[in-house]
Parts: sequence; C-alpha cells; structure tokens
Amino acid sequence: MNELEKKKPGLPTRLTPMQRKFAEILVFNEGHKFAYECAKEAGYEGDNATLRKKASELQNPKYYPLVVKHIGELREENYKKHNISFGGHLTELAKIRDEAIKSKSYSAATNAEKARGAVGGLYIEQKIIRTGKIEDLSEDELKERINTIVSDNSLLLDKKEENKTPQEKKPKPILS
Repeated sequence: MNELEKKKPGLPTRLTPMQRKFAEILVFNEGHKFAYECAKEAGYEGDNATLRKKASELQNPKYYPLVVKHIGELREENYKKHNISFGGHLTELAKIRDEAIKSKSYSAATNAEKARGAVGGLYIEQKIIRTGKIEDLSEDELKERINTIVSDNSLLLDKKEENKTPQEKKPKPILS
C-alpha cells in the first residue's frame, strides 16, 4: 500500500488522461493561456465559470494532489530543459543591458538592469491580503493552522527534503 492510499482512501492512484493533458497544456502554455482555457482544451466541458472552477480545483492539492504534483514535476523538467537558473538569468540580463547601452537604448538598458535587481531581490513587490491577524492567534491556534497547511500539502512535500537542513533544501517552483 503506497503513501497516497494510506493518507486519503478513495483517491485515485494515477492521473486520468484529461488531468495529464490539462497539466501539460497549463505548464507549456504558461503566461499565454488562462487555466480555464487549458481545462477546455484538455477536454473538460461547461461554460467559462464551470471551467474556471474545474481549473482551480485541478490546481488545488486538497482536491487533486496528483495533478498538482504532476504540474510541479513538469515545471521542474521545463526549468531544467531550458537551463533556467539564478546565475544564468542574471548573466543574460546583464548581456541584454550591455547591448542596449552600446546601441544607446537607455530605456531598454534601464529595464534590463531593473529586471536584474528584481531577480536579485533588490526590488520586492509585496501584496498582503489578510483576513485575520496572525498576532491574534494563540500559540495552540497557530500550531493547529501550521499543521493544517502541512497536512493539506503533505503529498507535495518530499520526505527526503524533511531530513535536510534549510541550507541544503532546494526551493520548489511556485504553483499557480
């Protein structure tokens, strides 16, 4: 009996063809298509509101942990395939900036340098939406909330990662 069967009885142990297709379309068209469009292209039916709801559910680890895990794996493959790394990204932006300066395109050079700063963490855009104050929670309520978050996402957490120190852990791609 695998971990998934022990944790949540009744959940399927593998992806359906439509779920797999949705994940692939979502990852490989990231930034070019909305999630509901990916759901429609994958074969899900309904009006736009229904498709939006289905796409949202498919990306929620509470409802479809296997789909979310597959999306994460596809994104990681994509990052590796295109050799996206922090250092490489900064270097490429620096080349773009330098070429823009050579051709006296100062606006483009400024934008490239600003992008380098954003990648480096110098410019951080924060949007915080809170429905309650964390300060108002008791220690027990805070621990319960953390445990809920961990249990909701337990299938996405890699057991090997738990034994590593924070410096050894690799950052995971953000799911959208």
